[in-house]
Order: sequence, then C-alpha cells, then structure tokens
Amino acid sequence: MRRLWTLVLLLTMLASAAWAQIPTKGNVFFGYSYDRTSVASNDTSNLNGWEATLEGKFLPWIGLVADVDGHYGSHNFSGTNADVSAHNVLFGPRVSVQVKRFRPFAEFLVGVGHISRSNGISDSDTSFVNGVGGGLDYRIFGPVTLRGQLDWINTRFYGEGQNGVRFSTGIAFHF
Repeated sequence: MRRLWTLVLLLTMLASAAWAQIPTKGNVFFGYSYDRTSVASNDTSNLNGWEATLEGKFLPWIGLVADVDGHYGSHNFSGTNADVSAHNVLFGPRVSVQVKRFRPFAEFLVGVGHISRSNGISDSDTSFVNGVGGGLDYRIFGPVTLRGQLDWINTRFYGEGQNGVRFSTGIAFHF
C-alpha cells in the first residue's frame, strides 16, 4: 500500500510540474460511468459509477489528462454474493481536433487502480492500470459540451489480467 501512495504522489507531482507549463486551455468533465469488467477469472461484472477528468492543452491538438473514476456494484463469487468497489487514477496524453460543434479525441492512459470486495470478510488489491480509448464532445452552447467516451481498461488485480470496457457520458466545461 505504501508503494501505491508513493506512486500516486510521484505522478501528482509530475502532473503538477507539467501543468505549470500548460496554457489556460483545457476542460473539466464529470459524468456517469458504466464499467463491464472481469473481477475474477473470466466472470464479468457490471459496475456503475462516476468519472471525472481534467485536461490541460499544451498544443492546440494535444493535451495532458488526469482521469479519476469510481465504480460500484455486486458480484457472485462461486455462490457467495459480494459488494465490489473499484477506483482508478490515470494520467496520459489526449489528442483532439475541433470540427465546428464536434471535438473527437483519442487518449492513452496509465496509472493505478484499487478494488475491494466485501461479503462479511473483506479483501482488496491494487494494481497497475492502462487504458486506451476516445470519445466525442458536442458543443451545446458556449463552453458547455455533452461528452460520450469509450475506453478499454486493463488491470491486473489478484495476479490475473482483466480487460474491461468503460463507457462514460456527462457534461464537459471548456476554458
């Protein structure tokens, strides 16, 4: 656990240093998120939650993204039902282009994830996470856009690799 917090602190400091070099163009997003992933072996779970991102642009079409999410639900492990919560903290580059009211984007993210399972007896695990995906912003008015985003998220909880799909939608504010 100490390594996890050291990694998060290091990534935050590096992101802060990079952020100081970025002009004042970017966006902030918050919205609903759905995650379909295998929690253990090949048995998938449907988790609902939230996602928040902060992007700062250092070139007109390239930015740095900080992405945080939380997903919650329940899963049946060999006849025993357990509550599941999963959180990810990711950083990486995002490429985008503005075409009239639309802004398509693609991103590559790396970071750390944490999952907890509880059914009277709790366990948890932390792992390296990477993701690749993209989305589309549609300008509603002024700086307000509606966002749809789809990401492939790969985790390594409990010594196994999990491949999941995360869909998010919500409102982004551009500045």
